[in-house]
Amino acid sequence: MSRKQQLSLLFLRLALGWIFLYSGVTKILDPGWSAAGYLKSSQTLPFLYNWFASTANIGWINFSNEWGQALIGAALILGVFVRPAAVGGIVMMVLYYLPILHFPYVGKGTSSFLVDQHVIFILVFVLLIVSDAGKYWSLESIFKKILRTSSH
Repeated sequence: MSRKQQLSLLFLRLALGWIFLYSGVTKILDPGWSAAGYLKSSQTLPFLYNWFASTANIGWINFSNEWGQALIGAALILGVFVRPAAVGGIVMMVLYYLPILHFPYVGKGTSSFLVDQHVIFILVFVLLIVSDAGKYWSLESIFKKILRTSSH
């Protein structure tokens, strides 16, 4: 991979990481934040999303959402566990996409036809996985170099 491609992946990884870290931290710091409203307004699979929003489940759902976003963001920024973080991001984006899907439209009105920002995020996460983006300018690459030199 060329240096320009590696730098492009780095900046993409950092930007996506920042989006997720910021979103997660702002949710963590807001004691009034809850996913319940979003979940209860689901148009697709309402039985599943209403179950997520139930009193019995909303606590762990909120915790998973807040900390999942923050940890995915931190992993991408630091360049550690990039592939598992990207898989987690894909799962999260699918779970965010489905409640707002009014097939074939996404979200309110008809502004998106099948594809919205959640699908774009999924595709970026896939790119990070298939390109092994965690090995470029990351803590993961630094640790691997240290281990290689110490084992020789």
